[in-house]
Amino acid sequence: MNDTDPIAHRPAPRLDPSWAEPLADMFAAPMMADLRAFLLAQKAQGKRIFPKGSEYFRALDLTPLDKVRVVILGQDPYHGEGQAHGLCFSVQRGVRPPPSLVNIFKEMKTDLGLDPPRHGNLTHWAEQGVLLLNSVLTVEMGQAASHQGRGWEKFTDAVIALVARQERPVVFILWGAYAQKKAAFVQDVSQGGRHLVIRSAHPSPLSAHNGFFGSRPFSRANDFLIAHGQPPIDWKLPE
Repeated sequence: MNDTDPIAHRPAPRLDPSWAEPLADMFAAPMMADLRAFLLAQKAQGKRIFPKGSEYFRALDLTPLDKVRVVILGQDPYHGEGQAHGLCFSVQRGVRPPPSLVNIFKEMKTDLGLDPPRHGNLTHWAEQGVLLLNSVLTVEMGQAASHQGRGWEKFTDAVIALVARQERPVVFILWGAYAQKKAAFVQDVSQGGRHLVIRSAHPSPLSAHNGFFGSRPFSRANDFLIAHGQPPIDWKLPE
């Protein structure tokens, strides 16, 4: 997997075996060949694609399937210069946190008493088992939603289904209607399932006051993990 040919290998060589083996058929499917051809054509036209090719599967690289304890779903990568690096809602150090991420930090302050960090890089969460998965893994610079409907959605549907089939209880944090629809098949413990599904409004400034603020997703996730014999997530980002 490299920047010029990021999905040339099936399965992608940098993927942890816990992902690569069950997703091998997906990588070999015509859909992924079409997606690869689309991305290469876009680059050949001089279009800039975010994140860089080596980070398309960053969420899976950092959080092996057998380590997933929490899933947070996003929609598309950030399309601004230097923002996206393969983890939903996260930006690279030195990049100003976007409004949705600022609101996530505000809710962390209310929920856990944690002061907002001075950066927006959520790698610390991913390394603890928080799968920070976007539905679509690439975007053209400055063109929001430009790679929707090209095949990524089917790939990430398969990723979510793999997590949902795990025997280990997992917390699914679904912010907004898009994420809730994408993972609608995941059964909450209140419905007889084994996973905890936390649904609320999206942290975007357009909707955060309609149910995101006050939803306490971080403490609820940790309470569930502890109740099922798992260590809590350390949500405090190291400076």
